[in-house]
Amino acid sequence: MYEMFDDRFRTGRCMNGDDALEVLHTGCRWAEGPVYVPAWRQVVWSDIPNDRMLRWDEETGAVSVFRRGAGHTNGNTLDGQGRLVTCEQGNRRVTRTEHDGTVTVLADRWQGKRLNSPNDAAVRSDGSIWFSDPDFGITSDYEGYVAESEIGSNNVYRIDPGTGEVRLVADCFEAPNGLVFSPDERQLFVSDTRGGRIRVFDVREDGTLSDGTVFADAAARPGARFDNLRFDAGGRLWAAAMSDGVHCYDPDGTLIGRLAVPETVSNIAWGGAKRNRLFITAETSLYSVVMAVTGTHPTGPGRRPWLDGSGRP
Repeated sequence: MYEMFDDRFRTGRCMNGDDALEVLHTGCRWAEGPVYVPAWRQVVWSDIPNDRMLRWDEETGAVSVFRRGAGHTNGNTLDGQGRLVTCEQGNRRVTRTEHDGTVTVLADRWQGKRLNSPNDAAVRSDGSIWFSDPDFGITSDYEGYVAESEIGSNNVYRIDPGTGEVRLVADCFEAPNGLVFSPDERQLFVSDTRGGRIRVFDVREDGTLSDGTVFADAAARPGARFDNLRFDAGGRLWAAAMSDGVHCYDPDGTLIGRLAVPETVSNIAWGGAKRNRLFITAETSLYSVVMAVTGTHPTGPGRRPWLDGSGRP
């Protein structure tokens, strides 16, 4: 399951842990967007073509439908209060599920034009929400609804935590997909699936981005295409590389190892009590592997998602 390209993959304990992937569920059409919700001890993820969200219960192993008729949801994450932030690529919007179960629309337009099909989101500790908006959900009826782009390009946006204003922050992509902040939040990493690269941007004090540089190139592994991204506590970047499993990059951008997965990988997320369990969505299935390395929290440095345990949906 582990393949080492650089000795740092071994010395960093990245090869420690389970010797095989555990299959938690299978039967999806295209599984995407896992997020671990600590208060519920559940993983919520998307099954895009089936237009539903599923949940796996860590205590019982049971899988049930979280939401049906879900707007062909793709990426999911948590905000600083543990609320679920979801990219509904069929509905062409970003939403938040409140603690009482109601759904709030956070963004569906930019400068009066409908978004393409929001794909993935990242929440910064200042409360701002950043999301990618490729055209995947409007190119066919399989994962959304065929439509012409009103914007005419595939971009990354920021939602202001105070005003709710949607601001374009980067427009240099063929198809932006996964995005994640560095552990110190000074940089934003964005995968460009069609461009075959992971780009990194400096985050300025006013919430704008630098021009960006290439952090990793998929050409190093023929057939690889980048989807979402996650950091571990050691500063290593883990990337869903689709047809090439899960890649692990040293902070200097060196590909040091990979996890082989029997299906085409779409997304990854850290979870479990120690945040050392990597959940992987790939084509029809939800997998997990318990590792020695620990993932960073999705809501910024020092932040902890909603852990009061006040109810399960």
